[in-house]
This record gives sequence, structure tokens and C-alpha cells, in this order.
Amino acid sequence: MALEEYVGAIVLEVGTTEVEVIDLSVTVKTGKKIVKTMNRTGKPRGFTKGVQEIDLDISVVIPLSGDLDWKSIQGAKITVFPVSEGGKRMSYRDCVVTEVGHKYTVENEAHRSLKVVAMDEVEE
Repeated sequence: MALEEYVGAIVLEVGTTEVEVIDLSVTVKTGKKIVKTMNRTGKPRGFTKGVQEIDLDISVVIPLSGDLDWKSIQGAKITVFPVSEGGKRMSYRDCVVTEVGHKYTVENEAHRSLKVVAMDEVEE
């Protein structure tokens, strides 16, 4: 079996500040909905197109000095960097923080958990 190379670092850019991301989970809702009609078969007849939504769940470390005001962040950019030179970056633009939480564990550092909505997903 040959060795595989995988995606590397994830960075959250808020203005000129870069924040290291520990965990990132992306959910894209297509906005499509089933059209239910009253017909003999009792099955849906098709679907409608809607507005796409990009939801991100993020965990970041809490620095000892100068934590950000996470509740007021809007217009941020999250980029997933490939380790190899030939790989492409995936960026989530115009991100808005909708929820802020705190997470503490016994063995690791304290984390800030964020729920974020991105307006655009771009492969660079």
C-alpha cells in the first residue's frame, strides 16, 4: 500500500489576525425541498431549488492574552491549507459567528466552540 498525503492546516483569518483551528466540521444544505402533491401513488412528484446554506462548527484555542470578541465577528475567512505544494486551498468567505461556547477538558487546553455561517465556498 502506498503512502497517501492529506490536507494540512486550517486557519481562521479575522481581519489581520490568524487563529489556529483545532476542529472544523462543514455542513452544506442544498436548499432543495420535496414537492408533495395529492396523487394516486402517494409519492412526491419532484423538488424545488432553494438557497444554499453553509454551516461550520469550529473549535479554536483560547490564548492567554488577547482573546477575540467572537460574538461581533463578521466577514471572516476560513481557509483549509493543503500540505503539498500542488494541492488546492478551500476557503469559506464572509463568515459570521452565530453561537459562541466554551469547552474545557482535563488533559487539553481550553477551547472556544463556534457556530459559523459562511456565505461562499471557494476552491483556490
